[in-house]
Amino acid sequence: MTPPRLALTFAQSGYEHLRDLETGAVRVEGVELNVLTLPIEEIFFRFLRYREWHVSELSFAKYLALRAAGDTSLVAIPVFPSRVCRHSSIFVRPDGPSSPKELAGGRIGVPEWAQTASVYTRALLQHEWGIPLQDVSWFQAGVNTPGRSEKVALRLPEGVSLTPVPDRCLDDMLRDGDLDAIFSAHPPESFERKDPHIVRLFPDYRAVEREYVERTGIFPIMHVTVVRADVLEQAPWVAANLYRACEEAKRRSVERLSEMTASRLPLGWVPSLVEEMKGLLGPDPFPYGVEENRATLEAFTRWAHEQGVASRLVEPGELFAPQVLDRYKV
Repeated sequence: MTPPRLALTFAQSGYEHLRDLETGAVRVEGVELNVLTLPIEEIFFRFLRYREWHVSELSFAKYLALRAAGDTSLVAIPVFPSRVCRHSSIFVRPDGPSSPKELAGGRIGVPEWAQTASVYTRALLQHEWGIPLQDVSWFQAGVNTPGRSEKVALRLPEGVSLTPVPDRCLDDMLRDGDLDAIFSAHPPESFERKDPHIVRLFPDYRAVEREYVERTGIFPIMHVTVVRADVLEQAPWVAANLYRACEEAKRRSVERLSEMTASRLPLGWVPSLVEEMKGLLGPDPFPYGVEENRATLEAFTRWAHEQGVASRLVEPGELFAPQVLDRYKV
């Protein structure tokens, strides 16, 4: 008699490379997987506060902060749903800074100090452009609406000034001249509606980001996939089986998008972009796994500790389920 499949729910924000899990075209061995597609902010809020489902997409910085603080209630697998370079996430006024060096001594707003995108962007400031975090006045507020606050405890580096602004939003503060720049994963509304008062620091950000990835080997990881520890205590095999299924769903996605005879997305030149990314990153243009991403993982864990997001330096191997630390031994 075949044993019953373990019923699990996985919340994610909707990705082509996870689509085959959602449709059931790719099955997780031994699991009856219910895939929820929700807005990413809702996923983070509900899962961090209530742990409502078994498997979840989660902010890399928030997960790292929890693990560094000794919280072992969640265990990641090295499946990274979202990866975005962050030179594109710096917004200024047209009459403001026109080069990274001009951010020194400025007033910079962030939606949360512990936002993953902010960690990567501050690392650019510090390690690419030589501007210490202490040489900037930092302000924390919602990007488009007031009232946003930090969700994890911080240990800011000595000499860093971070001022919460509960009654204003970063968009208004930048437009009004009270900030010199915003570091934000989500663009301000003024920029999205093409208000001429807010622009990107790097208009040609794609070329800048490609050079950075090629030179450093760092392809920023925004989100990880985590499993509740109580699930793995009951069924430790879930980690490896889920990882394998996610790899297969991604492989099929890349194969679809590489097809030259049909457009699988409502965009032109997608197959050529896939080939371009393979030229930059190798045969897998969106790699999962620890060893495949060691340069990025080691850099991010170091930067998060330097910036006070993680209370201690965490080795990448501490973050992931042991069943999937080496994909070739799974």
